[in-house]
Amino acid sequence: MQEAYAAYLCLLTRLPIDYIAQSAAIMPATTGESAMHVFRTINTLALLAGALAASGAPAAAELAPKATLADVIKASKAADWRPLDPHNTLYMELPGGRVVIEMAPAFAPRHVDNIRTLVRERYFDGLAVIRSQDNWVVQWGDPDEQHPRPMGTAKTTLAGEFTVPMKDDRTFTRLPDRDGYAPQVGHSDGFPSARDPKAGRAWLTHCYGMVGVGRDTGADSGSGSSLYVVIGHGPRHLDRNITVVGRVIAGMPLLATLPRGAGAMGFYDKPEQNVPIASIKLAADVPEAARSKFEVMRTDSVAYRAAVEAQRNRGGPWTKVAAGYIDLCNAPIPVREQP
Repeated sequence: MQEAYAAYLCLLTRLPIDYIAQSAAIMPATTGESAMHVFRTINTLALLAGALAASGAPAAAELAPKATLADVIKASKAADWRPLDPHNTLYMELPGGRVVIEMAPAFAPRHVDNIRTLVRERYFDGLAVIRSQDNWVVQWGDPDEQHPRPMGTAKTTLAGEFTVPMKDDRTFTRLPDRDGYAPQVGHSDGFPSARDPKAGRAWLTHCYGMVGVGRDTGADSGSGSSLYVVIGHGPRHLDRNITVVGRVIAGMPLLATLPRGAGAMGFYDKPEQNVPIASIKLAADVPEAARSKFEVMRTDSVAYRAAVEAQRNRGGPWTKVAAGYIDLCNAPIPVREQP
């Protein structure tokens, strides 16, 4: 009787069948007159619910059109944008093209310096992308754990730089909404970040496109010789547990669309699956004519606040209900390429 009645209620109330079936499942089994009494009672309630659903409250008014993110970008001024610092920008050349990474020395100075050393000594050239785990990360480094490549003058391990003093984060622009992982969240010079005023600490967060340092169990076991980028939903529980060194500015499709690894944790289990890295270079070491000319919207600008609000409270007519909220990892960080 419960299954038939669930379908009946669905037709009358237009509620989802699985929702109604779940509600019906909590009814005690009944027989005879008792069952008929329950049937008549529910029938009355269903008719009332159907009447309410049919009459209902009047439809909400359409949302007024508002400036979109594209509108904000179009209206922005030159002062709202900043070029990438070539001394903090990496070019990773893959078979499919170039990946551009902006490093964040304010949050991980020792690791960024060590990565610069590795890059300038051509440590990464000829290594590979070795891992692609669905909805998680893509990782690159040395695929030969048995005979690892020498790291030259770079340090083989560094103390973790999971957080920095808040006073070192001078460009923080706070988002207005609450966050589940930190007392305050926002952006620091183009990077998603968080902070804890009571502890006086700040850190970069694991949002899509952020680049972190692979490590073992020890907090001081990473060096920057193995790096990864987030390709899925932001795994924010990793915040303050791994050193985050930057963000992919361009070329994410070259990484996010790689075939997934069949080995444990998404590692490629066959050498021929590894994606070769032709080179990783500092933009400062590349002739200016061969550099990518990207700019990032200044996250301390009025234009950026407008960009966030355009996503946080979208206007009509397509949007029917404005969220009135934005998650840190959904807040846009506009990037544009100059000709």
